[in-house]
Amino acid sequence: MKTQLPIALSNRHIHLSQKDLDILFGEGYQLTKMKDLSQPGQYACEEKVDVVGPKGTIKGVRILGPVRPSTQFELSVSDAFSLGVKPMVRNSGDIKGTPGAKLIGPKGEVEITEGIIVAARHIHMHTKDGEEFGVVDKDIVNIKVGGERGLVFNNVLVRVSESFALEMHVDIEEGNAAGVKNGDLVELIK
Repeated sequence: MKTQLPIALSNRHIHLSQKDLDILFGEGYQLTKMKDLSQPGQYACEEKVDVVGPKGTIKGVRILGPVRPSTQFELSVSDAFSLGVKPMVRNSGDIKGTPGAKLIGPKGEVEITEGIIVAARHIHMHTKDGEEFGVVDKDIVNIKVGGERGLVFNNVLVRVSESFALEMHVDIEEGNAAGVKNGDLVELIK
């Protein structure tokens, strides 16, 4: 059984629906790929937006492509406090009942009523990785991090799909707390 896998830290970013992209950047706008991300088909874009909450504004939030069915802003707990919204830890796509905010782009503004989340820690695995690690989609595992600030991440969701590449994702605050950097190896323990 395999136990070692790479970890990556995720900073704040936003996924936009085509409808919101059209309002923020102009009808029929297409995102401009800046660089590919580790997950196949996912990429960082040149475009950025400002996010305005009840208490403050976060300027220059990077858009990740491609467009999604629903707009979702993933941020850290500290970012949530800066905006003045209640931080809610959720799995990607689970936005029902989450806070909203105003998004400002070069061509317009959008008021989203929900979609702000602190992303739950998770692991992406290709189907063959799931077999090698002895896990299936939606399993919950623990991850041990070694080193000077070593710790165990509990409640880590495993996502298994033919379209995923092996990698654990944590937000910037969790990664810094554990003293890890992109590409470090961590250990899956059940």
